[in-house]
Parts: sequence; C-alpha cells; structure tokens
Amino acid sequence: MDITIRNMQPGDADALYKLLSDPEVMRYLEPPFDREQAEVFLHQAGLTKPPLVYAVEKNGIFIGYVIYHEYDGESVEIGWVLLPEYWGHGYASALTDRLIDWARQEQKCVVIECAPAQEATKRVAVKKGFRDCGICDGLAVYRLP
Repeated sequence: MDITIRNMQPGDADALYKLLSDPEVMRYLEPPFDREQAEVFLHQAGLTKPPLVYAVEKNGIFIGYVIYHEYDGESVEIGWVLLPEYWGHGYASALTDRLIDWARQEQKCVVIECAPAQEATKRVAVKKGFRDCGICDGLAVYRLP
C-alpha cells in the first residue's frame, strides 16, 4: 500500500483542519474542531518532541494521521484518523501493521483505545490479535502483548 508516515509540519494546518472539522471523522472522538483548535492540536500533538501523532500521506497528499506515543512504561498507544474517502480500503489495517512494527522495534506492547461504539476500530484490533481489556475511563481498551 503506497502510504507514507511522516512528521507533521506547520504546513499541515489546512489539511488537518479539514480532517478535524469533519463531523463524520470526529463522530467518536470529540466535537468537530474549529480552525484554532486544529492549530493548537497540530502544535501540541504533532509538532512536539517527541510527537504524539504523525501525518499520513498517499502519493504526497495528506489523508490523515496516526497516533503513536507512550501509553505506560511498557506500552505505546496507536491509532489512526483518516479522511472518510480512505475508510474501508485497508489503510487502517496497513497503518496498524506499521505501528506494531515500530513498537516491536522498541520492544513495547501495543494499546488501542476507542469509543465503545467505534466498531471499525474494534474490528481492526481483533483482526490484528489485540486482546479486549474492557472499558477504562469510558474507552474500550485493546492490548497486544
């Protein structure tokens, strides 16, 4: 699959705003972001050292971002947020594989958190062998040892 994961850049602000202001994208996350919220997110999550999120591109076009950051002492949290036109085409599965590989290189376990009603994310977690750990702080937690 021809996708690239890269560090966020200040120039990603417009594309990130398009993504985070979409009600369909934000359905299970938070209320849609306004421009200022999207820029704050870019600076606090994407442009930090180390970043909490990374841009995802297909053929040089921003299609969303992945989540990859420390969860606890032994685990990293992974996830993905993509534009709707990229849903259902295997991108989440391929990105999950790459992020699992990153975690394995760091000898870390992997966690996915999602809203309990977020069935697509839960399907990817189960397909990849994650164990359902129940609900914590209102989120479904899946862990890959």
